[in-house]
Amino acid sequence: MSYILEVRDLTQVYSAGTPFERMALDHVNLQVKKGEILGIIGHTGSGKSTLIQHLNGLLKPTSGEVLLDGKSIWNEKGKCDKNTRFRVGLVFQYPEYQLFEETIAKDIAFGPSNMGLSESEINDRVREAMAFVGLDDSMRDISPFALSGGQKRRVAIAGIIAMRPDVLVLDEPTAGLDPAGRDELFEQILQYHKQSGATILFVTHSMEDAAKMSDRMLVMNHAKIMLIGTPKEVFSHTDEIIKAGLDIPEITKVMLELKNRGFDVDTSVFTVKDAIKALNAYKEGKLC
Repeated sequence: MSYILEVRDLTQVYSAGTPFERMALDHVNLQVKKGEILGIIGHTGSGKSTLIQHLNGLLKPTSGEVLLDGKSIWNEKGKCDKNTRFRVGLVFQYPEYQLFEETIAKDIAFGPSNMGLSESEINDRVREAMAFVGLDDSMRDISPFALSGGQKRRVAIAGIIAMRPDVLVLDEPTAGLDPAGRDELFEQILQYHKQSGATILFVTHSMEDAAKMSDRMLVMNHAKIMLIGTPKEVFSHTDEIIKAGLDIPEITKVMLELKNRGFDVDTSVFTVKDAIKALNAYKEGKLC
């Protein structure tokens, strides 16, 4: 199988050789399939944000390498291929603080303009990206600084989407949003994934968000990958997850409590729908 992204023996040491030396990534290996959604979770300082900053060359590794379509993103002269940042779009946590242009349209157009596209192509991409994130085209000449926090975030995400990256990487995309705003943003990301076929990686502190959104989940702990697999595979290791100081979905907690009380139920479930199926299976098993 070919992978759109590969991380091989990736190591990142901050402040090497000083009293403040810290291992941020410790020989990490990862393979990401084309078109998949990968949720990345872990407590603060686990290495997840450092990992994603390597994926488009914002950070240069202490050792190891990152491959895009089987080719290293760094050349022999130690330079990152400029096309990498067009193909792997990274949206930072609180991206609204990175807005700088005088209008929404100009901010979204910044990336495509650097790609050397024609004015008509740039305009098409701006219009398309605004629609993807739920911004009406009539807002294009408004200052992004006049918008609400949630709208600013949509503009920042639209600026990355307008480059039509093969890989969209989002660092805590719903941080600071209320539940309705979080659900709406995730729905827009899923819609973009469905229409574009892009590979999507997103960092989150929420196990429930990761489980709901992801084809696979990656759990970081102490600069290493602790677990990786489908949500069901990951939640079959709830003891390890809890010991690592991470939370689990509320419905998983309910199933674990039932298990502790003597009910032999499946504790790897992470949605209410799956929990109902597991409880019905338990009831049917008891009746047989």
